[in-house]
Amino acid sequence: MPVRRRLRLSSFQIILLGFLVVILLGAALLMLPAATRARRSTGALDALFTATSALCVTGLVVRDTATHWSVFGKVVILLLIQIGGLGVVTTATALSGLSGRQIGLRQRSVLQESVAAQQLGGILSYTRFILCATLVLEALGALALFPVFAGEYGARKGACVSVFHAVSAFCNAGFDLMGEREAFSSLSAYRADAVVNAVVMALIVLGGIGFRTLDDLRRHRLQLRRYRLQSKLCLAVSAVLILLPALWYYCFELGGLSGGERVLAALFQSVTTRTAGFNTVDYGAMSEAGQLLTIALMLVGGSPGSTAGGMKTTTLAVLLLYAAAVFRRGGQGSAFGRRLPTETLRAASAILVAYLTLFLGVSCVMSRVEGLPLLATMFETASAIGTVGLTLGLTPQLGALSRGMLIFLMYFGRVGGLTLIFAALPKPDGHTARLPEEAVSVG
Repeated sequence: MPVRRRLRLSSFQIILLGFLVVILLGAALLMLPAATRARRSTGALDALFTATSALCVTGLVVRDTATHWSVFGKVVILLLIQIGGLGVVTTATALSGLSGRQIGLRQRSVLQESVAAQQLGGILSYTRFILCATLVLEALGALALFPVFAGEYGARKGACVSVFHAVSAFCNAGFDLMGEREAFSSLSAYRADAVVNAVVMALIVLGGIGFRTLDDLRRHRLQLRRYRLQSKLCLAVSAVLILLPALWYYCFELGGLSGGERVLAALFQSVTTRTAGFNTVDYGAMSEAGQLLTIALMLVGGSPGSTAGGMKTTTLAVLLLYAAAVFRRGGQGSAFGRRLPTETLRAASAILVAYLTLFLGVSCVMSRVEGLPLLATMFETASAIGTVGLTLGLTPQLGALSRGMLIFLMYFGRVGGLTLIFAALPKPDGHTARLPEEAVSVG
């Protein structure tokens, strides 16, 4: 009698299924009448879109968060944001640890893939650091925002609004509760408020540079030479992608503002495009060049092992460093006195091809289906696949097919392109024959 083989999922498949299960559970909760202010059930597609956007820390919405959802619905969204920022596997591991269950080698291996750790040793202590850093930074952010929001909403509601926006900012989610002022206004009412701008930007950057970089900051303070190469690349690329676009926004896109308000707005737009999704200006009023710059920034996103999505800053760094090596007619790409493995270039190239293929393909299909300008659909799809949440106001108007494609892009952008590909394709058996090699001219 044949023995049945036990189904064994890979780490990548467990991560994918974990996100999928939580998305479906969140959608089911948001469909309950108790989740809306009107006590009416939300449609399945709208609930699924909102749950995906929250868990994938995107921020695109089809129903205004402040005015459509009840307190219960907002709590569900906030929990989905927090789980999505930490990662489903990290959250499950934390709950298992609190319950006193032993974390086995199998679970540690899945956790390693989930948090993008480079080695299995010390993975549990690293996970504890992630949890502690998240809770401490979110708490500090909420305390800093409280005086502003308490003065406007009162102590009780101000505390809730502060916590919601602190969690949403650190997790790079972009959900806001400002719809009671003006539908889908985000933080435009606080464009000149230095406290709100500074706190939200700080939380976005800290959540988006990666927990390994935060760990280096904790261990070595300002002794940059002792940082890991990944941390150095994350900090260097993040700094460039904040300062240079801010200069562009200041010089060419914010002519209607002046003084300190213009400086704050330029910096805020440059930071928030790194997958955060808040905004203090109208992106629809920007030039096509400004919108195209924003699209490029959204596609790059944050750093690996962070709460942010996108192709990641290190992917861009590796591609540029290898391109520079080719231009110099040198060998491997290098930075800060270290060579980069060729395998890293292969992974970066695969990620770039996957993101651009999906981004351009869905943009073209959506443009034809919805009858919208291509640049407008490119903005929405870049926001989805980069898990950003910035919008030109098109998302609530899209049809079912376009919303379904955006749901897939948000899911793809959060779990990671390679994770999805590795989960779908069978693992090589290790006996693949080496074919003859032949050169091909490129360029």
